[in-house]
Amino acid sequence: MCGICGVLSLQNAAVDPDLLRGMVARLRHRGPDETGFYHDHQVGFGHARLSIIDLAGGRQPMTTGDQSVCIAFNGEIFNYVELREELIRKGHHFATHSDTEVILHLYQEEGEHCVQRLNGQWAFAIWDAPKQKLFLSRDRLGVRPLFYTQVAGKFLFASEIKALLACPDVLCELDLETLGQIFTFWVTLPPRTAFKNIWQLPPGHSLTLQTGALEISRHWRLQYPRDGEFADGKEGQLAEELLTLLMDATRIRLRSDVPVGTYLSGGLDSSFTTALTNIIAGDRLRSFSVSFDDAEYDESQYQREASAFLKTQHSDVRCSGRDIAEVFPDVIRHAEQPILRTAPAPLFLLSDLVRSSGFKVVLTGEGSDEVLGGYDIFKEAKIRRFWARQPDSRRRPLLLKRLYPYMEAMQNQPLAYLQHFFRIKDEDVASPFFSHLPRWELTSKLKTFFSDDVTAELRGRDLYRHLQEELPAEFSRWPALCQAQYLETMYLLPGYILSSQGDRMAMAHSVEARYPFLDYRVVEFAAKLHPSQKMRVLNEKYLLKRIANGRLPASIVGRAKQPYRAPDGPCFFQAAAKPYVDELMSARKLAEFGVFRPESVAVLMAKFRSGRAMGAKDNMALVGILSTQLLIQQFVHDRAGESSCQHYETNYAPTS
Repeated sequence: MCGICGVLSLQNAAVDPDLLRGMVARLRHRGPDETGFYHDHQVGFGHARLSIIDLAGGRQPMTTGDQSVCIAFNGEIFNYVELREELIRKGHHFATHSDTEVILHLYQEEGEHCVQRLNGQWAFAIWDAPKQKLFLSRDRLGVRPLFYTQVAGKFLFASEIKALLACPDVLCELDLETLGQIFTFWVTLPPRTAFKNIWQLPPGHSLTLQTGALEISRHWRLQYPRDGEFADGKEGQLAEELLTLLMDATRIRLRSDVPVGTYLSGGLDSSFTTALTNIIAGDRLRSFSVSFDDAEYDESQYQREASAFLKTQHSDVRCSGRDIAEVFPDVIRHAEQPILRTAPAPLFLLSDLVRSSGFKVVLTGEGSDEVLGGYDIFKEAKIRRFWARQPDSRRRPLLLKRLYPYMEAMQNQPLAYLQHFFRIKDEDVASPFFSHLPRWELTSKLKTFFSDDVTAELRGRDLYRHLQEELPAEFSRWPALCQAQYLETMYLLPGYILSSQGDRMAMAHSVEARYPFLDYRVVEFAAKLHPSQKMRVLNEKYLLKRIANGRLPASIVGRAKQPYRAPDGPCFFQAAAKPYVDELMSARKLAEFGVFRPESVAVLMAKFRSGRAMGAKDNMALVGILSTQLLIQQFVHDRAGESSCQHYETNYAPTS
């Protein structure tokens, strides 16, 4: 993994090399091994390298032999070995053994359509000098980030927003509309980001900029069959096919010239990923996990059990509420957007453990819940539809209480409250967003903390309508589970799971995460499975459990799903956190930033100080407000990431 950046002058002016150096400096955590630069008068690329494949020959930016095409690449192409052999048979000659050079030659062979051939996780930029064309692309599911902006006659792109802010012409202003999106959906809706006029290239899209004309096109979209069109085959046959795909997805993700470890949370997904890695790698595998001081969140018993069964050499980082509070400002500086949960913070600490243990690469289990039907929200939606057929039933809502035994506040709620909260009226059932309405409506209540000015700015914005306009035309014809899966996979997965919890927390300590369950072949295969093969009644990830039997302890396969959570609001009322929390949540600072109502925040703070805060709403409000205040302080006021680049530098320039 790496950090990439670049500048294209739209006015045929020379690119300032100092600007490129400043941009790369802010990406040095993504690539501490070396830096490189490419200049071609009106275009310049910068690269901060985390060397994983072809350690000696894979330096970037990389050009073709005739210097006509240059690439800056962040990611891994896992099928590069097969593609390289194919290109050699077609007459291409390679100077390195890197996957980067494979993209270059594949682009020469197939042009922009080359991305259809790639199996990997990528964000890259190609400068095609003969055509005077800039080509950017991002992987299908948004594993790797890519941002851009256009200002003062320049087009700039980078792996992280903070690198764009190295350009003094780029203004940094919070986008209030996307703040409304985050305080509804937990994420911004691409191409928007938390900042005005700074955009993200959406997952599965490419961008071309040629003769001043910018065009964005989709190269991949998740599709589900209609009822009656699901994959043929007996259950055993489909299970074997899933196992074969996952084995191969894991095998090619072990391609590396440095050691590879795994994350082992103690749940089914990470344990199965570790089991497959162990089968393929053969050696004594290193596994890593987070454990918690608070027993409510701790899964270390299952982590130890899985590690002992799989015979891994296991390490964990013990995480307390105080630890979360101490690193939270760094978490927001890397996340580059407000978040509503502290869950990224322990993963920030985990990647630090991985790196300090001498590892740059880990395989993880993310993606399984989305593509194989594992989340509680999927079961919740199924129960709610069942209940909606008899809305006055007193027995059916008890299934929801059983689903969430860890939510104490819900256990004693009366029927009328549950009917209102879980949205089971006919008009709710008819909504394309039925599965997500309770989550989004609860999150939307946090907007009562917005200041009068922000509330006025957001008045009349129909966020649901905007999202509905983006849905595929065939969405309404998919089964209910597939609709819910699409919303999770296309929005929360890239916008939060793979970014705030994934790429940003791992790369904060120069660690690359790889995701076998997000191999596009696995994703497309799982999409074709009948919903009953993913969720059998309320038994989630049914087909995955079938192939995991015998390969993992029965206690891991059969345990009730426990979502990954971390201590939230109370963390920030411990001594270590007090100075910055009190400062940013003070009436003076809240009034200065102007986003939240000081009097409402004061009531919330008093609830936490007195121990009266309860439930998801209070916790999300506290974390969401604090993270927004941190974001404004670090980026709008301090323009986060200002530093100098002191790494080894290599310059690549076309010959005259």
